[in-house]
Amino acid sequence: MATTEVSGTARAAVGEGGQRRVTKRRAETRQRLLDAAYEVFTEVGFGRTRPELVCERAGYTRGAFYSQFGSMDELFLTLWEQWSVRMLDRMREILASREVAEVEDERELVEHVLRAVPIDGKWYRVNAEFTVHALRNPELRALVAAREQANIDAIMPVVEVLLARVARTITDREALGQALIAVHDGTMAQCLIEPDDPRVLARRVDLFYRVILSFSTRTSPG
Repeated sequence: MATTEVSGTARAAVGEGGQRRVTKRRAETRQRLLDAAYEVFTEVGFGRTRPELVCERAGYTRGAFYSQFGSMDELFLTLWEQWSVRMLDRMREILASREVAEVEDERELVEHVLRAVPIDGKWYRVNAEFTVHALRNPELRALVAAREQANIDAIMPVVEVLLARVARTITDREALGQALIAVHDGTMAQCLIEPDDPRVLARRVDLFYRVILSFSTRTSPG
């Protein structure tokens, strides 16, 4: 982890017991750095991005970076958390939508959900590069695994309710969660490689559909 350089302003934002107060200005600075980092990541890649590039894009000094993040790894994990929250919010919006309330079968449900989960080429490239980076670092790999599990834990309650709409009960919660993430990541790569082939998108729907059937069962009447 990089050496932390804390400015006087940052030190003033730390309360008793070392707990940092999250002020509006601090939150705005943090978000500007995150937005700038994502832009730089997509342009030059995670591996070639340095704090100086992020600060230059955001309009801050190097000290601003280290008042917010201890390393580029920490910054990326924060970006990942934001991305995960946005995806979960979209799934909750689907859950509350009238269209899903009227869904009658599993495949139709999958089609509705996938329409709200975008195939984001920029995010996929950055995330894939960070994953390779994490595989070379056991400590970071453990953090990524924990983040993946947190995503599964957050998503599965929504998936359970969605499947209940089509009278299905999950038989293996953990296995279904891991399988859904694996299918999402794998089919996204295929869709990005062959964006104009409708058969690839159709197979994406079909794979999600088959995974759901494999790890859930029809709910008995009553």
